[in-house]
Amino acid sequence: MLSHHLQSAINDLKDLITITESDIADIKEAKNEPQFQRHSLKEEKIKSFEAKKAMIDHEISSKMSKNPTKELKDLLDENEHLALEELKNQLSKLRDVNKHYARLVLAVSNLYNTFLERVIPTEMQGYEKVAAKNPKILEVRV
Repeated sequence: MLSHHLQSAINDLKDLITITESDIADIKEAKNEPQFQRHSLKEEKIKSFEAKKAMIDHEISSKMSKNPTKELKDLLDENEHLALEELKNQLSKLRDVNKHYARLVLAVSNLYNTFLERVIPTEMQGYEKVAAKNPKILEVRV
């Protein structure tokens, strides 16, 4: 059962990596809509992975409590060890892909905020940003 949960969790991570790589490709081409459409799928995969991880933790805890004198490495078979190593590798890869995506998102966010600040200048009033009283670029007449 542990092997099944591990393999299923690995598949979820691979799917998350693929989705994030698609997000990276789309953000480079300024395609926002496909990223928004994948957001719910990404959330589902994250929830699925978290549930499977909880089952993995439960299975390992159960094995350890049944054999308290044995080391974890002695409780798991070769396939389970390999699957745990693969899970670790996929988590590391997902972290790296997410870092790259986060850098791109931050750069795009800063770009849009800079453009917005130039079009509608703002000033701080306490902790709140408000439009400047006399924007030089923008004038609205009713």
